[in-house]
Amino acid sequence: MKMRSLILVLLLHLSSPAEAGELVVVVNAASGAGQLSRDQVINIFLGRFRQFPSGLTAEPIDQPEDGPLRAQFYRLLVDKQMTEINAYWARLIFSGRTSPPLKAKSSDEVLRLLSSRRGGIAYMNKSEVNHLLTIVFTPNHDQ
Repeated sequence: MKMRSLILVLLLHLSSPAEAGELVVVVNAASGAGQLSRDQVINIFLGRFRQFPSGLTAEPIDQPEDGPLRAQFYRLLVDKQMTEINAYWARLIFSGRTSPPLKAKSSDEVLRLLSSRRGGIAYMNKSEVNHLLTIVFTPNHDQ
């Protein structure tokens, strides 16, 4: 019986974080931002427009570059692979038009950055959301 429980626990931990739960877009609860549309989230994360409807400057935060959540987010949001997203940012950075989202080194750093920035906005597994964050968009639900 103990061996079965151990195997089950190990199998659960081997699943990727992207499969562990629903992906959501969150903001610092102090931002006062309400629900955002798909277009608003796209504009914020692709640097087209960096403000919440309230006028507060949005500070997008990306998950780690090599993590599965980042690829999943951009695939769900704009149906692009990471190579396409990286090429997009390379062009914009070269032109000097805008800057990419902050790049966190870990999921823990995403949480720290969100809590220290009133205009912070990021994506994560719903299971990681705490009382300091507000869910403003769910990419895999039509809105």
